[in-house]
Amino acid sequence: MEFQDVVRRRRMVRSYADRPVDPAVVDRCLANATRAPSAGFTQGWAFVVLDTPEDVGRFWRCTADPSAPSSWLAGMMRAPVVVLPCSSKAAYLDRYAEPDKGWSDRDEARWSMPFWHLDTAMASLLILQTVTDEGLGACFFGIPPEHLGDVRREFAVPESHEPIGAITIGHRADGGAAGSPARRRRTPWTDVVHRGGWS
Repeated sequence: MEFQDVVRRRRMVRSYADRPVDPAVVDRCLANATRAPSAGFTQGWAFVVLDTPEDVGRFWRCTADPSAPSSWLAGMMRAPVVVLPCSSKAAYLDRYAEPDKGWSDRDEARWSMPFWHLDTAMASLLILQTVTDEGLGACFFGIPPEHLGDVRREFAVPESHEPIGAITIGHRADGGAAGSPARRRRTPWTDVVHRGGWS
């Protein structure tokens, strides 16, 4: 698929067919994710891959109530793969205290933005784009804050890493909950671009 087609066709998919995903496709998504840019080439990301019915079921049990699914949850639960992208702040603080970066401490106040989250989000977008290129569907969504601890415990995510969300991957199916684009128009790019300054 041409890159512009990937960009235009990428959508958050909320309903999946009950069909497995080729493991080679998942591996390609993850390999592409690690090609994302990262500050200082820190690469402070990790990905927990849930690709068995048992593991996917564990994820939904600790983040939702699968016994009474909404239309959103019912469609999402059919995805055969869930990926948890995780960022490591410690990796970035350590990297920028190395001699070639010029800082001698790990002071978080030196960072204007949390690049550990930004870089992991860019890696996540590469997963979404790869899925689209493969003709499949994916959805990035947040884990409810009250369930983050449950996810950490259930999947042994170490304290050094923080799940920034979850990505479902599968074959698209009709139906499912309508997303916000069904209720809101896409803002024209010309409305959000400010050339030479904000005017």
